[in-house]
Amino acid sequence: MEHFQGRCYLDWWANSTTCLASIEVSLVARSMDSDRIAEGHLVSDDSEEREGFILLCDLDPVFVLRFDDESSAAVTVHPTREDGRFTLTVRPGPERRSVSHTLRT
Repeated sequence: MEHFQGRCYLDWWANSTTCLASIEVSLVARSMDSDRIAEGHLVSDDSEEREGFILLCDLDPVFVLRFDDESSAAVTVHPTREDGRFTLTVRPGPERRSVSHTLRT
């Protein structure tokens, strides 16, 4: 991909069959050759959606970036502010992987 500007989705998968979130984002992406490929923000202004997005990033920042043509890429999301802004980097390797999490209460 040379350049992309528009809307797409960040999908957060709990496992190979369960997508827990599909978040619409506005994105400006550059060449996939650089480490930092994109900057964007959540389309929704809903504070609960922003909080959920930050929670997912804290649990595991690897999302599947999905475009309207159903092409996709594994990316790591780096939230930059509480207002839903973020940067993306390419995640080398397969889109799906085994991850183990423990929630502290």
